Amino acid sequence: MFRVIKPLNNNGLLALTEEGREVILLGKGIGFGKKSGERIESLTHLPQAKVYHLVTGDENSALQRVNGIDPHAVELAARVLDEARKSFPDMTDDILLPMADHIAMALERCRRGIRLPNPLQHDIMAMFPDEYRIAEQGLHAIEREEAVHLPPEEAGYLSLHIHAGISEQNAGDSLTNIRLAADCIAKIEAELGISLRRTELKYTRLISHVCYMILRIRAQEEVPLQMDEYVHKMYPRAYQLAEKLCKALEEKLCLPISSAEVTLLAIHIQRVL
Repeated sequence: MFRVIKPLNNNGLLALTEEGREVILLGKGIGFGKKSGERIESLTHLPQAKVYHLVTGDENSALQRVNGIDPHAVELAARVLDEARKSFPDMTDDILLPMADHIAMALERCRRGIRLPNPLQHDIMAMFPDEYRIAEQGLHAIEREEAVHLPPEEAGYLSLHIHAGISEQNAGDSLTNIRLAADCIAKIEAELGISLRRTELKYTRLISHVCYMILRIRAQEEVPLQMDEYVHKMYPRAYQLAEKLCKALEEKLCLPISSAEVTLLAIHIQRVL
């Protein structure tokens, strides 16, 4: 049983379950003629209807979020989410509204001729290749339905929402971590006087390590590695650069970084060298 909070359009409803959980109900005609407060005893008469569970919160907050989003964008986001779930069965529904909001803004930018640059596009592709593949498919589906051409940068942003659905990070945190990792790579390139191609394996390994290192630092996880003296002695240049980078990260994250992380980063820098 569901209680309608608000009809979105003919194909969507914001509702409450018997347990008081906020959900989005989507399906052809599910919202037609419905009114706030009305009860829906069963969805058996709508076999194609789907239920998307939102983050538990107060009724007004969900209503405010939905009020600011084009209902059709919610339907588009649901299709991307359903496609992503084929590859990631544990995908959560929490990303539905944030992704719908992004899709709505992307379409509005397209209509106004505005292009949102994504300087981290290649980094996102390297970090989340599966998410990016699904995002590209979703982007093409949206383009076909809306008869528009969206820039490829939007696939990068959609990838972050998909990644948020399979991790404990939200899209903003993922973007922040990738930006920090990309800054580290840029400093490594500058210090070593090299330029890594974003498509080569060395780059993918390096940015993946730095990004997951940042995640470990944020979570204050320990790295069981005791090779500090050996790595310092064998690879002094790489170790010195790793120390410099980790010190800068400590200041940005306001969190301590263990010597084991410095050592592990030095090993990855040495691989590049």
